[in-house]
Amino acid sequence: MKAYSIDSTKQELKEIDIEMHANTVYSFFDSILTDELSILDTHTIHSDANAISKKMKPFFVSEQLVIGNALIVGKDGLFDTDASIPKDDLASLISYDVPPFYNKVLKLLQKTDINLYKVFEVTKQEEDMKLNTEWVLHIFNMADERTKEYFLDELKKVITAKKDVTAHMQNMAILALNATTSK
Repeated sequence: MKAYSIDSTKQELKEIDIEMHANTVYSFFDSILTDELSILDTHTIHSDANAISKKMKPFFVSEQLVIGNALIVGKDGLFDTDASIPKDDLASLISYDVPPFYNKVLKLLQKTDINLYKVFEVTKQEEDMKLNTEWVLHIFNMADERTKEYFLDELKKVITAKKDVTAHMQNMAILALNATTSK
């Protein structure tokens, strides 16, 4: 099956031929904890859920933060298929230019067990919204320097106190949503 691999350290995109079995993705990452991202139409991006704690390099695929190496396969409903996106098109969606804010946050998160893509629910004006930590980082990355420093300082406090980092990210999501309402 035609697939792509992205080596975040070498910043290299390769077309590969794999044989998909029940354990192929787990074998690729040498881990049973993987994330599945549906960033690309009719494709799934697999990544190692432990990539943050393994201090792997981040990159973006179409503005979506991905940590560590990735395996990209086609998807047709529930079935894995050949990747159909042309390699050049995929390459144009990848950016290894990660802003310093992300790198600082990821360094802090290395000692936690947070999953960037685990969905949590917040309420804004009586509307329930499903968000995740990756969204929170994206929003705070767009903020001014003072707000970024506030975010980093508060995250340091939560980690030092060994509090629930996911709950903290949920609170930061609420702050971000409230800031957009007040403008």
